[in-house]
Amino acid sequence: MKNEMPLLNREAITILLVEDEPAHAEIVRRNLAVIPSTHRLVHVEDGQMALDYLFGANPGPLPDLILLDLHLPKVDGFEVLRQIKENGTRKNIPVIVLTTSAADSDLAEASRLGAASYKLKPVTFEGYTELLGTATVAWPVIA
Repeated sequence: MKNEMPLLNREAITILLVEDEPAHAEIVRRNLAVIPSTHRLVHVEDGQMALDYLFGANPGPLPDLILLDLHLPKVDGFEVLRQIKENGTRKNIPVIVLTTSAADSDLAEASRLGAASYKLKPVTFEGYTELLGTATVAWPVIA
């Protein structure tokens, strides 16, 4: 899978960002703006909004990639991930967990639920640029 094209360098992808921290969402938004691709970023601020976007009466367009924080208000990221991976039409959407949690138990649970990858949120803008620029469907599940 080393020759796989970075997902964010593909044309016309939709990314669902599930992030409750405005500063983290803004960093992701700014980083995506500098990556050469045509993408649509949809940002929701809590787990319930993510479920409504994906499964509600009027769901949005299915994303090509989901960037998911774990510690969210209303419905936590683990439950959002579980519902995505249990749904026949959505289970193949890659979900990349972006979190501040380095807990082994969180990594193990995200992996068990089917996350494509588990990444610690970088502490610098440049770190986010590097991280998002290398996003692929086959990102390994590592801390």
